[in-house]
Amino acid sequence: MLIGPRRRDERGAAIVDFVLVTVVLIPLFLGILQLALVLHVRNTLTSAVSEGARYAATSDRGLDEGVAETRAQIAGVLDPAYGDDVSARVIDIGGLPGVEVVARARVPALGLGGPAVELTVRGTAVEERVP
Repeated sequence: MLIGPRRRDERGAAIVDFVLVTVVLIPLFLGILQLALVLHVRNTLTSAVSEGARYAATSDRGLDEGVAETRAQIAGVLDPAYGDDVSARVIDIGGLPGVEVVARARVPALGLGGPAVELTVRGTAVEERVP
């Protein structure tokens, strides 16, 4: 005869708790990792196009050299494939001649393929004038 409340067997409860918590934490972690990857690529591309535009806007450089500098900046930090779609053109910036460098890239999900985030970044600079 038992005296007092019946005691439930709790063996295996830790495994269930672990699975329930893991189901929530893994997608959250992967989402944060994906966001960090996209922001890193975007910031690197932004820096590279800005530098490329400044380089192309100097008095002794051309648009092709600005594109080449942008690609070199990208290849120094990321996979060179991110620099495949880089272009430059002459634009008007507040009535002054300027240069715009544009880079387009696709950032795959966690770098593994699948659906990608499309990024387009622009860098501009006013052209130098020789006195």
